[in-house]
Amino acid sequence: MTVIFHITQSQQWEAAKQLKSYRGDTLDTEGFIHCSTLPQVTRTANKFFSGKTGLLLLWVDSDKVQSEIKYEEAAGELFPHIYGPLNVDAVVKVIELAAGKDGKFELPEELRDVV
Repeated sequence: MTVIFHITQSQQWEAAKQLKSYRGDTLDTEGFIHCSTLPQVTRTANKFFSGKTGLLLLWVDSDKVQSEIKYEEAAGELFPHIYGPLNVDAVVKVIELAAGKDGKFELPEELRDVV
């Protein structure tokens, strides 16, 4: 199992569970859903989600994703992108993603031993 990660607002994920399909904020505007590898999670969170609350980190089993996944270069490194809706049964775990007291995101405790 290869896991990739996606950061989303909790209300978006709740709506997606009802529809059995997740589109995120960018599928319709950019043509894909942004994801990260494990080492990219905190950098992505701190760059794009600074000051936001109510965030979730979706653990996505890429082997179960029905849409195409492409690793594409952005900011000098390869990021996974899902080209199509994400079937919710490919999400194997969901955890809260909250900034620390200093306002910076850190890798959630559950992921620290994985790195």
